[in-house]
Amino acid sequence: MASPRTVPNFLAGPYLERLSQLRKDEMQLRAALENPATLFVPVWRTQSFVAHLDQGFAAQFVTGLTHFGTTETQEVILLGEFRGQLCFAIELPPAQTPGFDPSAEFVDLRGVAGDLVRDEAGVLAYARAMVLWRERHRFCGRCGSPTVSAEGGHVRRCGNEQCGNQQFPRIDPAVIVLVTDGERALLGRQAAWPPGRYSTIAGFVEPGESLEDAVAREVREETGVEIDAVDYHSSQPWPFPSSLMLGFTAHASRTEIRRMDDELEDVRWLTRAQIAAGEVALPTTHSISFRLIEDWYDAGSATPLRQEPHARLWTSPVRPTPPR
Repeated sequence: MASPRTVPNFLAGPYLERLSQLRKDEMQLRAALENPATLFVPVWRTQSFVAHLDQGFAAQFVTGLTHFGTTETQEVILLGEFRGQLCFAIELPPAQTPGFDPSAEFVDLRGVAGDLVRDEAGVLAYARAMVLWRERHRFCGRCGSPTVSAEGGHVRRCGNEQCGNQQFPRIDPAVIVLVTDGERALLGRQAAWPPGRYSTIAGFVEPGESLEDAVAREVREETGVEIDAVDYHSSQPWPFPSSLMLGFTAHASRTEIRRMDDELEDVRWLTRAQIAAGEVALPTTHSISFRLIEDWYDAGSATPLRQEPHARLWTSPVRPTPPR
């Protein structure tokens, strides 16, 4: 059986072939857009198109570019090859109500991602991230001129020839860490969260800072706890809007909690017994937060965390109701 660390986190893994070599091939891109079998992932107001199933949801792809009123390669973003077909993301005008399959609808991906098949969730997340990047870089950051799409949607070039600035997709690295003293895990909650929700410590990496330094700083700033060992665990793309979560575990050298800022409303040490009893609600199972907690918990318990009858998870946001 594969080691837990060899299994990709949700929204990660080889869910498609990115085919970066095609991004500069205008002829192949045009041929793909004319192919009626080509898949399109529409994104409308940052929402993703899904269909309701008896159990969960399914990504709803659209075939045929004519549905979108354009034939220009500059209007689409090449994602790669998905299930044997080329696949593109396309942004729909926010003021226009999409008129696609009435049995499906546009929803916030954050609320339904865990109920999608893994590869479909990955493609929808990738499309969402690219569309958001495109929408936020329509103008040159150097001279302010409008930018134009190039290389399959993966470059934004300044339209001012005297400037010629190029912009590429960016991600925001963030560290997320489970701190333990061996028998207890350190979890905190934000004031805006519903009562009972707790999670691991997280924060963005700052310029000129290593990942290890960011872990130590975030833990110290948010909890007052000091750590003396940091180990990389795994990573997870998190396109809400454009983060890459870099997961770590850390050992506490000083366990006294002293909140040094207002980032967290409460911080506490929890034993496995307290977690199993449902004293706090844990993050959803498709998050890297849960995986960090789960791996620590299972390493010291005869009963896996997912089999503990009283362990609690965050309740998901209100999901869309199936069409009647």
